Amino acid sequence: MIEKDKTIIIGLMSGTSLDGLDIAACSFSDSSEGLKWQLLAAETVNYDSSWKEKLSSLPFASAFDYALASVELGRYMGEQVKAFCARHALAPDYVASHGHTVFHRPELHLTTQIGDGDALAAACGLPVIFNFRTLDVALGGQGAPLVPIGDRLLFSAYDACLNLGGIANISYGKDERTAFDISPCNMLLNFLARKGGKDYDDGGLLARQGTVIPSLLNKLDSLDYYSRPLPKSLGREWFDAECLPLVENSLSGNSLHDVMRTAVEHIAGQIAAVLNKNGLHSLLATGGGAKNTFLIENLQSIAPECQVAVPSADIVDFKEAIIFALLGYLRLCQRPNCLSSVTGAQQDNIGGQLSGLPPRS
Repeated sequence: MIEKDKTIIIGLMSGTSLDGLDIAACSFSDSSEGLKWQLLAAETVNYDSSWKEKLSSLPFASAFDYALASVELGRYMGEQVKAFCARHALAPDYVASHGHTVFHRPELHLTTQIGDGDALAAACGLPVIFNFRTLDVALGGQGAPLVPIGDRLLFSAYDACLNLGGIANISYGKDERTAFDISPCNMLLNFLARKGGKDYDDGGLLARQGTVIPSLLNKLDSLDYYSRPLPKSLGREWFDAECLPLVENSLSGNSLHDVMRTAVEHIAGQIAAVLNKNGLHSLLATGGGAKNTFLIENLQSIAPECQVAVPSADIVDFKEAIIFALLGYLRLCQRPNCLSSVTGAQQDNIGGQLSGLPPRS
């Protein structure tokens, strides 16, 4: 239980797009005016090719290799935290780590995020809060998205908050928060960019050169997920089984630019449908996809009644890491950090396990 006035927590986020490890150091305190917070420092540590290969292949790895990778990633994350603190002369109190999702099957009460918390704590010398999703899934929830409580507490000036990471997810509602995964985003766009020899489509320049393939767009828009009721969430398994085959088949008879253009149209269209249906008039867009100006332009044109705002670079890049720091703070305050209105769990809950290291004195 937190007793001092201000607590510094480092939030860690490793997303499905495999861009890297986002690190954000934040301070939190409670006052008569409500929650106060500040972003102190933030960086992204890019994954090298060996880490990208290891993380992307884990769904098909042996149990031993999976377990070993979790320990190795935890140690790697801890080393990065220690170096980050040295660079910025920080003395944080805790680390709150999302980990890296490998399996997400909430219908089986299963979700796994590797990056062992004890290995992380041992490497950085700080207590670590981790495994934020598993309690919610055990309570019958989706375990996702977790960011909406941060949207409500930190970014309430907007009708809705959109994260354009590996998966596009949205959060909206003042009193009772609604949130869900809308569609794939960078998971799909980066897959296609790599076909063109690039890690990502910078600003959407490749997609901008193409034209929409109507048949592919219709197949993508007709995927069963989009007609499912809430609550719902997406994972790599769905992408590999349902979405990727349609895209791969289309590459054989169409230009890469045209397939990428169609992917952008699909993503923007699915997001716009949610905005239009719910009468949302202001949207905060963050995550790597917010830098894809072509995607944002398409979204704004399909949803003209909603003003799409892309904030400063530190919020665009580090909003999820910031919110995981917040989730850690709420966990330490013994306040709910996962909303049943979002996930469909039996009740709001306080997710996150604490490693054995004591807090810094």
